[in-house]
Amino acid sequence: MSARAIMLQGTGSDVGKSLLVAGLARLLMRRGITVLPFKPQNMSNNAAVTADGGEIGRAQALQARACGVVPSVHMNPVLLKPQTDMGSQVVVQGRVFGAARARDYYGLKPQLLPKVLESFDTLRNAAEIVLVEGAGSPAEVNLRAGDIANMGFAEAADVPVVLVADIDRGGVLASVYGTVELLEPAERGRIAGYIVNKFRGDKSLFDSAVDILRDRTGLPCFGVLPWFPDARLLPAEDAVALDRPAVTPADGARPIKIAVPRLPRIANFDDLDPLKAETDVEVVIVSAGDPLPLDADLILLPGSKTTMGDLHAFREQGWHVDLHAHIRRGGWVVGLCAGYQMLGKGLADPEGIEGPASSIDGLGWLDVETVISPRKALREVEAVESMTGSPVAGYEMHMGVTEGVGLARPMLTIAGRPDGAVDPTGRIMGCYVHGLFAADGFRHAFLSRLCAGRNGGLRYEEQVEAVLDRFAAHLEENLDVDALLAAAR
Repeated sequence: MSARAIMLQGTGSDVGKSLLVAGLARLLMRRGITVLPFKPQNMSNNAAVTADGGEIGRAQALQARACGVVPSVHMNPVLLKPQTDMGSQVVVQGRVFGAARARDYYGLKPQLLPKVLESFDTLRNAAEIVLVEGAGSPAEVNLRAGDIANMGFAEAADVPVVLVADIDRGGVLASVYGTVELLEPAERGRIAGYIVNKFRGDKSLFDSAVDILRDRTGLPCFGVLPWFPDARLLPAEDAVALDRPAVTPADGARPIKIAVPRLPRIANFDDLDPLKAETDVEVVIVSAGDPLPLDADLILLPGSKTTMGDLHAFREQGWHVDLHAHIRRGGWVVGLCAGYQMLGKGLADPEGIEGPASSIDGLGWLDVETVISPRKALREVEAVESMTGSPVAGYEMHMGVTEGVGLARPMLTIAGRPDGAVDPTGRIMGCYVHGLFAADGFRHAFLSRLCAGRNGGLRYEEQVEAVLDRFAAHLEENLDVDALLAAAR
C-alpha cells in the first residue's frame, strides 16, 4: 500500500519549508515512523551527490539525513542549476538532462511531470509517510500553467497541502489570506491548514489573528513556531543564507578570519558551514564592490556553476589584485572545485559547455590547467589530506579535467590517485573535493596551522545531529503534529 503524503508550500520563498520538512522528518523518525522527503522541483546551485552518482538539492540531502536514510535521486527528481540570469542546467533524476532558458523551460515542464510522479511513487512504496516540499509559492499564479513544483504537482499526485508563512518578514495575515484568495477553488479545497513560522515574542498575541484567518479562510492553524536560533547551525541551501552577518567570538578575542568572495554563480557554499560553526572563526562573505579584507588569514575561493564567467567577474572586482597582495603578506589561499580551477594557469572551454567556446588565463598561482568537458564527475570520495595526513570525506561535482606539473604536489590522495595541487610555499592549494572541512581532524589541524595554539574542538557532524534533534523537539512542543498526520492521505 502506498504511503500517505502531505505537502508544505510557502506563502513566499525562504519561509522555512526546507527546515520544517527536515525537522518533521526527524520528529516522525523518533516516533518510529518510516518517513522520506520529496521535492518535485528545486532550483539551487548547492547540490549533493547521491551514492549512485546522481545529484539532488542540498536541502533534500539534509532531509534524508533527518529521516536516517541515504539520499536518493528520487527525493528531488528535477533540479535546476542556474548558469545565467536567463537559463539553467536541468538535472532529471540525478542526471544532466540539458540546459534551458527560463521561457523554454516552461514548455519542457509537462514532459518532466511523468518523471516526477515516477520518483514520487518510488518513495511512496518505501515509506509510511512522504513529506513533500514545494518551491517558492503557489501564489505565483502567473506561472501556474504546467506547474510541477506546487499545486500542479499536488493535484497530479492528489496530495493535501499545508501553507507555511514567515511572520518575521511582516504581513503574515496578508500572505496567508492573499495566497488562498489567488488560488482556484479546487486548489483552496486542497489546503488543510497553515503554520506560522519564525515568531518572536509572546505567542498569545497571535491568538486573535488565528481567529481572523479562520473567519476569512476557514483554515485551521497547525501551530505558531517560535524563532529557532540554532537553525543557522544547519546546512543552508539558499544563497540568502550568505547575506546573514558573520558571528564573531563572544569573548572579544581576534578570530581566524576567512574571506570568501561572493561569486555571481557561487555553488556548494555549504563547504563553509563547518568553518562558520567554529567559535573562533569568522567567515566574511565579500560582496561585489568590496575589497578582500587586508586582515584575512585565509582567502577561500568557493565553487561556481560557471567557472570562466565567475573568474571574469573576480577580475572585474579587482579581487585578483587583493589576492596578490594577500599572498605577498604571507596569507593562505584555498580553492575548492571551481576555485581550484581558477587558481591554475588557464582554463579552456572548447565545446562551449559554459557559454561560447573560449579560453582564459587563470590566476596563475598553481601550475595546472583545466579543460571544461561535457562529462560531469559525480561521486562520493574518501581521501587523505597530504600535509596533515588527515582523512577526509566528501564528493566531487565538476565538469572539467585538470592537468599539469602541479599535480606532483597534490592536496589530496584519493584511492591512490592525486587530486588538487599545493604550491611550493605550502600556503596556496586547491582540490575538487567538496565537504572536506566537515572532517573534524582535518579542519582542526588546518585551522591550527593558520593560528598556532587555537583551542577549537567542534565536532561538526555531532552538532548537526544534535540540532536536528532539538528542532524536532521544538516542533513537537509547538505544532499539532497529530492533526498534521491526520491531514495526510
